Amino acid sequence: QVHVVQSGGGLVQPGDSLQLSCTTSAWITMGWFRQAPGKEREFVAAISWPGTKTTYSTSVKGRFTISRDNAKNMCYLKMNNLKTEDTAVYYCAARRGVSGAYYTRAGEYTSWGQGTQVTVSS
Repeated sequence: QVHVVQSGGGLVQPGDSLQLSCTTSAWITMGWFRQAPGKEREFVAAISWPGTKTTYSTSVKGRFTISRDNAKNMCYLKMNNLKTEDTAVYYCAARRGVSGAYYTRAGEYTSWGQGTQVTVSS
């Protein structure tokens, strides 16, 4: 099982940017999910090993970017043009995967970060 530690998050205004970080390692597929109060956890973005393929939810496509630095064993979620509806607890997820594969369902991941609050408010 992969040990996942995430960092980042905080309180920002609409239109601002924020970056979340998460530890990873070789042959690990990474994903980001979020959960707003009273709602189910939803998929945000995923990136394959070694980073050749990415996918995003419709709600964040064009605003968020998932990336990874394999030399540093880190995965990032850069969030631009944040909206109030992006407010949620964000979770980093990991699982061993084959090269070029990504996963969009929470049940497909085996390890989870501790979660970090992102609040977008004016």
